[in-house]
Amino acid sequence: MKQSLMIYGAYGYTGRLMVGLAAQYGLQPILAGRDAARLEPLAQAHGFAWRCFDLSSAHSLDEALRDVRVIIHAAGPFVFTARPMLEACLRTGTHYLDITGETDVFAMAASLDQAARTAGIMLMPGTGFDVVPTDCLALALQQRLPDATHLQLAFGGRGGGGISHGTATSMVNKLGAGGAIRQNGKLVPKPLGHEKLEVEVDGTHMFTMAIPWGDIVTAWHTTGIPNIITYTRVKPAMYQLLKWQWLFNGLLRTRLVKQWIQRKIDQRPAGPSDAQRLAGSTCLWGRARNQAGQSVTASFTTPEAYTLTAHASLHIARLVLAENWKPGYHTPAGCYGPSLVFDLPGVSALQWR
Repeated sequence: MKQSLMIYGAYGYTGRLMVGLAAQYGLQPILAGRDAARLEPLAQAHGFAWRCFDLSSAHSLDEALRDVRVIIHAAGPFVFTARPMLEACLRTGTHYLDITGETDVFAMAASLDQAARTAGIMLMPGTGFDVVPTDCLALALQQRLPDATHLQLAFGGRGGGGISHGTATSMVNKLGAGGAIRQNGKLVPKPLGHEKLEVEVDGTHMFTMAIPWGDIVTAWHTTGIPNIITYTRVKPAMYQLLKWQWLFNGLLRTRLVKQWIQRKIDQRPAGPSDAQRLAGSTCLWGRARNQAGQSVTASFTTPEAYTLTAHASLHIARLVLAENWKPGYHTPAGCYGPSLVFDLPGVSALQWR
């Protein structure tokens, strides 16, 4: 009987965080990836089994997942890596979790809902900071105002030390793509940073701009609210620059520019240091309103985003292994309710206004 958990991309920045915390959750994952030289010492250091394979061979994928009950897919960019893993999970009856924040991947997984129900598995992309906290916030707001028609969600870091190679690489692949919102139930393209919003969370003032965060797909599935805009914290001067990005989108989409930026990323540290992560935190803010003009606002804070991602993914994996899951495509809050994020260490209580 399939009982095991696998972490694919275990030697990546976030994968290593999950490996280091796995024992705390009573888990003994199989570590996996395509580089044996990086896998073996990591597995030996933690006393875990390991398997080396890439995503190009359906046969190799099926063999690797033959006894795996749940996989946490942590090797991006997910716009390229999610489909072969999703299809392998459908063939082998393996529950699929990943840490993406890419809207295309959420839409892809949602399109496989019926196939997953037929296979008797759950597909849940976005089990990390993308999008567990915002998804839980969205549902909490919708439950407080059930006839809400508009939803705004904003987040911003305090400290934390920047982003990982994997996140940066995913961003490079989206260069020149612009922004998007959910409008009257449909995804509508917008210029990046087409709208700004100033909010306050836990005494921290945040200047934010609109970006195409995963919730324009996931929060719509979770709440049914037809109009959704998501925002992230930026410096006002950066906002002024990004407002004009649309003028250069053609250049940003060229291979030469992307390769140059990727080389710069590869020269940087893999991600925030442990000290930076532990010193960092993230602020979440949301507001829902209805056609009558009534509104509700709520906020809370979490640990730094990568720390939150590791805890949330392992927590959800443990729930699935305990047979707490639903067949088909699901969002985190859609399956487990708005309290999910508040079960994680270091998350503050929800503050209503």
